[in-house]
Amino acid sequence: MPTKINPFIHWTPRVLAILFILFLAMFSLDVFGEGYGFWQTVLALLMHNIPVFVLLVLLIISWKYEIVGGIAFILGGLFYIGTLIMRPQFEWYMLSWSAMISGPAFLIGGLFLAEWFGKKKMKI
Repeated sequence: MPTKINPFIHWTPRVLAILFILFLAMFSLDVFGEGYGFWQTVLALLMHNIPVFVLLVLLIISWKYEIVGGIAFILGGLFYIGTLIMRPQFEWYMLSWSAMISGPAFLIGGLFLAEWFGKKKMKI
């Protein structure tokens, strides 16, 4: 009889992904200090939260298919580093800043992959 996946490996990436999405959504709150009108503020919030909406959809898919979360979060971290490097005002010390965004994404992706590999190993 196959053993079950450790609950820690199952729940940790999901909880961390929720916290990470909330952390990213917090950055959009700066639009309230810009002096925009109501509809401009709504539009600015929607624009700032596009990555949050994308990650939320990916988390919903990853809840059942861990491989999607593993690949998507790791690619998201790499995409963030890539876009940072492509900026014209890029300086090498900015890579340490990217650890705040890409580091948790890599960790979450790795944990999703660990669960996927664990489930795959149990099926063999």
